Amino acid sequence: MFSVFLTACKENTVYYHYEQTSLAGWEKNDTLTFAVGPLSASGSYKEEIGLRISGAYPFMSLNLIIEQRNASKQVIDIDTLVCNLINRQGNAEGQGVSQFQYIFPLKTMDLQEGEQLFVSVRHDMKRDILPGVADIGLRLLRNN
Repeated sequence: MFSVFLTACKENTVYYHYEQTSLAGWEKNDTLTFAVGPLSASGSYKEEIGLRISGAYPFMSLNLIIEQRNASKQVIDIDTLVCNLINRQGNAEGQGVSQFQYIFPLKTMDLQEGEQLFVSVRHDMKRDILPGVADIGLRLLRNN
């Protein structure tokens, strides 16, 4: 049953990609970009942001600015995502040992066949260079 669940989820995944940040630290003006599509089917889609951080990350949360451009409709949508990473007891909320994996839901949207999304992600923290952020990812799933 467990493998059936994984297979079913994988079939709904339309796009799943991670971008690596600089080993020296993720700079505030270093924008990560993702190109999705053109989509092969119309429908409802769910977006998720994935993060991988190490113990060197100095804060309890991470604020992300996510800008999405729908190339077909010429629409730009900007969201702020607050990612809570460490609880008040100082424990990581993500899964892992030396590096922690997090998944945060972003939004659900209706998209048409042939549409393309261009998504950019940058951090919005007080510190210009953030150590400990290894990767940022985007996953788009088609809802049944």
